[in-house]
Amino acid sequence: MASFFLVNVRSFWMMLMVLAFGSSCYNTHQAEAARAFFVFGDSLVDNGNNNYLATTARADSPPYGIDYPTHLPTGRFSNGLNIPDFISRELGSESLLPYLSPELTGERLLVGANFASAGIGILNDTGVQFINIIRMYRQLEYFQEYQRRVAAIVGEDQAQQLVNQALVLITVGGNDFVNNYYLIPFSARSRQYSLPDYVKYLISEYRKLLHRLYDLGARRVLVTGTGPLGCVPAELAMRGSNGECSTELQRAAALFNPQLVQIIKGLNSDLGSDVFIAANTQQMSNDFIRDPQAYGFVTSKVACCGQGPYNGIGLCTVASNLCSNRDDYAFWDAFHPSERANGIIVQQILGGSTTYMYPMNLSTIMALDSRT
Repeated sequence: MASFFLVNVRSFWMMLMVLAFGSSCYNTHQAEAARAFFVFGDSLVDNGNNNYLATTARADSPPYGIDYPTHLPTGRFSNGLNIPDFISRELGSESLLPYLSPELTGERLLVGANFASAGIGILNDTGVQFINIIRMYRQLEYFQEYQRRVAAIVGEDQAQQLVNQALVLITVGGNDFVNNYYLIPFSARSRQYSLPDYVKYLISEYRKLLHRLYDLGARRVLVTGTGPLGCVPAELAMRGSNGECSTELQRAAALFNPQLVQIIKGLNSDLGSDVFIAANTQQMSNDFIRDPQAYGFVTSKVACCGQGPYNGIGLCTVASNLCSNRDDYAFWDAFHPSERANGIIVQQILGGSTTYMYPMNLSTIMALDSRT
């Protein structure tokens, strides 16, 4: 397993913060072991649902999964573990199965489920080129179906308690830019909305999704913003200039993420509880993109797997360029972080300051919830 000991001063203090929480995390792991975990969103958190769908948005062929414990592709858009896998470890439980997996039956349902599907967005018209993907409305329908299945095993009251006490992660929004608004020149959405108005529309639709999660019983929801959209290898190759991030996509992320925090503040205020927790994954990723060497990476521009400039063109396949040491690369493929980068992001979710997590980090959530 990749080491996450970071070498810059800021990261050193971050690790001290994590260690300071160590005893409380250790004490809460037993309580958290029974805590269910649910995941919604796109390819950044998909654990393999798209393996069961007729879609091109798949990661079920080598070299995906090359560093996974089985060394086989799983449907994760990673060389190994993704963000939900690392969070599952912090909860003291096994990695989630995709909801469509035939193995997700009986007691395995009580651990939780991953409903995420690569290619989807906040909007139903995002990712239309992938055809058969699990759009957000359908992910939430599956969540309702999941609750009925669990109720059949443990009863309705216990099923409701399991959901209320669960941790939920939702990661969605990036595709609404790269696979919708900016997918082609003069796309339908870009002709319909200016970028600021499009962002406002996305945020209003995202608010509805979050409120629906609450209505379905979610009471602790980690909400990630978009990453640095213009700095991924695909955008460096297609829209960047001389290795610089795409200005327009960076502007999109800069408009979207602060407004997402504002709706989270508003929802929590309306509900009278810190149900929704904002994770500033743009800042988390920006840290190692701007200074990769400080985090032990050789590069944050070139993908480990791919072809063309920055290995940012096309899909990662057996015919692609493939780096020998994945831990040296912040990006695994043209769009997705490497396993090691995912681990660093989760360390910030776990112990990061309010620069990264609002209103609190995951360690604090776990400690607070263990007392209730």
